[in-house]
Amino acid sequence: MAGSVSDQELEYEIQNKGLNAPRLTPAHIDSTINDISYHRLTDVLTVCVITLMNGFTVTGESACASPENYNAEIGNKVAFDNAREKIWMLEGYLLKEKLYQKSLNKPEM
Repeated sequence: MAGSVSDQELEYEIQNKGLNAPRLTPAHIDSTINDISYHRLTDVLTVCVITLMNGFTVTGESACASPENYNAEIGNKVAFDNAREKIWMLEGYLLKEKLYQKSLNKPEM
């Protein structure tokens, strides 16, 4: 994707700008991962299943239009990236809930 920024590049920029409020980091996202498995379901479709430390699972998919273009390494990478992206949203929600509960002076869930 043209113009996309890697996790590491974005993390570097955030740190350089001194943005130190509670936030997620790539290292935190990676620390939530317990297991990764890949499944080729058809001649063009790969699914990645990431099991998080708490047992919850997220999935990501990759597909190519033509079976002749299928490559397991590329398919796995794209499927993993799609699954990992979902962890950001889940962990973002969890962090926001923790900050909200703290603002109410209530014990965390």
